[in-house]
Amino acid sequence: MPNVFRVALLSLLILLISCSDGSNQAEFTVEHAARGAFTAALSQDGRYSLVSSVEHGVSLWDNDSHGLKYQWHQSSEHENLVHSLAIAYDNSFAVTAENNTFAIWNIKNGKNHGFYQIKTGTIRDIAISNQGRYILYGRSDNVVVHLDLESGRRIEFLGHQEKINSIALSPNGHFALTGANDYSAYFWNTKTGQVIHRFNHPSRVTKVALDASGQYAFTADSLKKASIWQLTSGDLVSQLQYIARQKIFSAVRFNQSSELLLTGSPSRQMDLWQVNDGQKLGSWLVEPRSGSRPKSAVVFDVAFVNQDQALLTESSSGLLERFKRVNR
Repeated sequence: MPNVFRVALLSLLILLISCSDGSNQAEFTVEHAARGAFTAALSQDGRYSLVSSVEHGVSLWDNDSHGLKYQWHQSSEHENLVHSLAIAYDNSFAVTAENNTFAIWNIKNGKNHGFYQIKTGTIRDIAISNQGRYILYGRSDNVVVHLDLESGRRIEFLGHQEKINSIALSPNGHFALTGANDYSAYFWNTKTGQVIHRFNHPSRVTKVALDASGQYAFTADSLKKASIWQLTSGDLVSQLQYIARQKIFSAVRFNQSSELLLTGSPSRQMDLWQVNDGQKLGSWLVEPRSGSRPKSAVVFDVAFVNQDQALLTESSSGLLERFKRVNR
């Protein structure tokens, strides 16, 4: 390579490095599972992390003090790890699920509020309402169950024709969004089981989410369609704008004002999107676990903090990471 080209290339590299603000690097990192996590969830406000790992069972972390709050071990006759978990929108209760059992936990005092066993199918995803009153879980046998823990009332939603992949529950527990391998997502009333909207996709629906205010739903499939819907009318608001031939989402969260959407992927990436037009506003990469081969990580959950100026992730690396949002 002639010297003039070497100089030009070196100058370009220096310019790129000097222009980089390092905004895709985490501001700080906290280890929550030394050997990596099996699954994890963040509270809506980012205050708590719920992490399932082989060595620690289920751990609840306080992200304000960066301290371990509780360690919970699910009482089960089976040797399964906790693979699905959730924190109520109001930070009152948490739910943890293995294949055939789930448990309710009080976040204020750490006490268990009951262990439950299912007899049919296996649990694929689970959610909990404010005050821990309602539980929603999707099963491998195509059924979604809504359970009122106060009255014992139980509704089985039978609209799906194939196994459930992802569910979401409104904070008050009155509405559900469920996605399955039958290429469909249903938004339905949990008191009556009545379908309000059906959202169709060209392939299996792999991820769904609701915003806390009840304005929008998010549904994504296994190929290239990720959509935001208006819940009152059922109309399409936007589709996420990306050029990848295939994009899988492992985490989704609307911000408090429902103007922004945060997503995580199985390939370390977190993306920020504009709800009204689906435009991408930024991307960040979480850290792979030290020594992992290949160097990858699944983003299990994401959250907005500090009035949306900072973003949190929990990943399979067993790390909580905080990223600064840079306005461009």
